Amino acid sequence: MTALAFPTLLQRFFTERLCTQMEASPHTVASYRDTFRLLLRFASEQRGKSPTKLEVGDFDAELIGDFLLHVETARRNGARSRNTRLAAIRSFFRYVALSEPAWLLQCQRVLALPGKRYVKRTVTFLDASEIAALLAAPDQTTWVGRRDHVLLLVALQTGLRASELVGLRCKDVALGTGAHIRCVGKGRKERCTPLRRETAKAVETWLKEWRSGPDQPLFPSMRGNALSRDALEHLVRKHCQTAARSCPSLAGKRISPHTLRHSTAMELLQHGVDQSVIALWLGHESVETTQIYLHADMRLKEQALSRVTAPTSKPGRYRPDDQLLAFLESL
Repeated sequence: MTALAFPTLLQRFFTERLCTQMEASPHTVASYRDTFRLLLRFASEQRGKSPTKLEVGDFDAELIGDFLLHVETARRNGARSRNTRLAAIRSFFRYVALSEPAWLLQCQRVLALPGKRYVKRTVTFLDASEIAALLAAPDQTTWVGRRDHVLLLVALQTGLRASELVGLRCKDVALGTGAHIRCVGKGRKERCTPLRRETAKAVETWLKEWRSGPDQPLFPSMRGNALSRDALEHLVRKHCQTAARSCPSLAGKRISPHTLRHSTAMELLQHGVDQSVIALWLGHESVETTQIYLHADMRLKEQALSRVTAPTSKPGRYRPDDQLLAFLESL
């Protein structure tokens, strides 16, 4: 039986493995696609072959390791992006190992490549004054400004992910008694998030102005299409720069759409909402994911410190009782 060529394996990996067998989300497929675009260009330069002439044997563990180094150095990606690329490559080689056992040893060596550890920094979030400044930043005398104001208000109140936010349709909003927004989030989990009265009123006013069908995007672009994630990041960054003029603390923060999600979680936590409820609100897979907000909340730590009794011992300074130890201490 003739072994399958690399282009055939790669095409079947996307069409059969990801799309048919795993029913991967469009975001996963797009992420894997981008990884292999980069990998094919890199391998083509290293091996001196066009992408269609590459073979499975060209993608050994050494080349994959060099590619991951290239991602970090030449492209200046962080460890998380590097690990994301490696995850896509591992998924492909697991498929190759099942489809073509002749390459099992090479696949095993590629799969043995370790992920890179990275520093887990505390989350960035906005306090009450920064949230107020951000919401006041859009120019509500314009159509775009009114759209951006409602979008930021919904993002800060619901804590939706960027993909969930740009994917909202007009039919996903339920107004009136028990106003809420429905979305299909990460892991294809559908959830409903209630809206405050002022948020529901702002969304209702926006829908009357937008006057669109139920299947149209809730927050459209100027052309009426759904906003892209890049467009969402741009408008958040733009309004943060405007808000920084009246709230200088925003100038020192790197704010993205995910920062708004963190701000929602921190506001719930500071108002005494239980971790399990916050995890349910944000659509987390596990309550352990919500613990990152406990580490970021200095107020909780200060409250814990205030409950601790200070020691009664007086501060002192160590003084060596021997000349040799005194000499060593002086160095």
